[in-house]
Amino acid sequence: MLTTLRNAFKIKEIRQKLIFTLVMLVVIRIGSQLPVPGVDRTYFAQWFAAQTGGAFSFFDAITGGSFLSMSILALNISPYITSSIIMQLLTIAIPKLEEMQREGEDGRKKIVAITRYVTIVLALIQSSAMAIGFGRQGYLVEYNALNVITAIVALTAGSAFLMWVGEQITEHGVGNGISIVLVINIISRLPNDIRGLFDQFVFGKAPATAILAAVIIFAIIIAMVVLVIILNAGTRKIPVQYAKKVQGRKMVGGQTSNIPLKVNTSGVIPIIFAQSIMQLPIMISSFAGYSGTGVWNEILLGLNSNNWCNPSRPIYSIGLLVYVVLVIFFAYFYTSITFNPLMVADNMKKQGGFIPGIRPGKPTSDYLNKVLNYIVFIGAVGLIIVAVLPYVFNGVFGASVSFGGTSLIIIVSVVLETLKQVESQMLVRNYKGFLDD
Repeated sequence: MLTTLRNAFKIKEIRQKLIFTLVMLVVIRIGSQLPVPGVDRTYFAQWFAAQTGGAFSFFDAITGGSFLSMSILALNISPYITSSIIMQLLTIAIPKLEEMQREGEDGRKKIVAITRYVTIVLALIQSSAMAIGFGRQGYLVEYNALNVITAIVALTAGSAFLMWVGEQITEHGVGNGISIVLVINIISRLPNDIRGLFDQFVFGKAPATAILAAVIIFAIIIAMVVLVIILNAGTRKIPVQYAKKVQGRKMVGGQTSNIPLKVNTSGVIPIIFAQSIMQLPIMISSFAGYSGTGVWNEILLGLNSNNWCNPSRPIYSIGLLVYVVLVIFFAYFYTSITFNPLMVADNMKKQGGFIPGIRPGKPTSDYLNKVLNYIVFIGAVGLIIVAVLPYVFNGVFGASVSFGGTSLIIIVSVVLETLKQVESQMLVRNYKGFLDD
């Protein structure tokens, strides 16, 4: 990793892209400190501290603390992420969008434009809900139409600005702009989380206990990072043989290829979907100011990830089982809409390709389905291990952090992908230099 970056800085073109990216990230961190006009930040900090839902901690993590400080970037890129997921699902469901996606670069640009508009609409909805809902509870210094409109415009503009910054990093920086913005937000919260763990388990303890606790903390973090790297790199390659055929006077074909099926085919999407469904009732109840008792309150406590794996309240860990089931369900669901074995089998048949030992057509489709179901389950189990471990340590030892398995998967995935892009740009640059000579 360090070698790649050191070599990249030696190439002027890539060095400029890296510097541009760093400048944009500094701008983001500065924007995260600018408050929304007319907002009582003290009230919001007190309100946030009183919340126990894991969704708020995770949301604050992916916004880089902007949500807690209620800056103009409080919504951050969450509307864009939601918009992208919606468009990806609609592309499968709506034939017009699916046809647009197949048009190549022009179709992709149209979908990106639609995604931008959907992002603005979602940002308007979210900012309106926050300004009106929180405003009535003291979020605004003075609850009136002007302050509400000002807050809505500021939050929506901040989200749109971050979307623009992400696109600029993609175009003029190292690429992968939106993902890099998300990662820098999460990383900005890591020092506070690590310090919190050390304050709780290391500082003030006996030397032997402190050293043991520090070693365990770093060992767990390293083990989780290694597991995420293995999970992201794991691939099942299906061999494909292409039959030889005569074209004119030449014999073509006969080469061997493969279909790479990633073990973690759906990435972090199943965890995000599962978390969203689990935390939605808690967030709605918090915004509505509900603090009742009875059956509904018990359900909310069971959905709250802070209550999972707590030995004194084992009944609430049922929520963890529901969470695990949702992760597995969405892993299969998302894979089914993004990978079509029947289409792959048909394309192979048209191109004269076949899997050794498997007849073309439906047998190939059935075989791909069988392999896919097997590796999706392995990937889902890996996701569950990474996602559940922080909840276990939180419930048993009270080790609460704003980042968890989801954040770790995002960080590792984006860092590896960005390094690959930098390496590919260096390779292209070397080829250009060779041709110019």
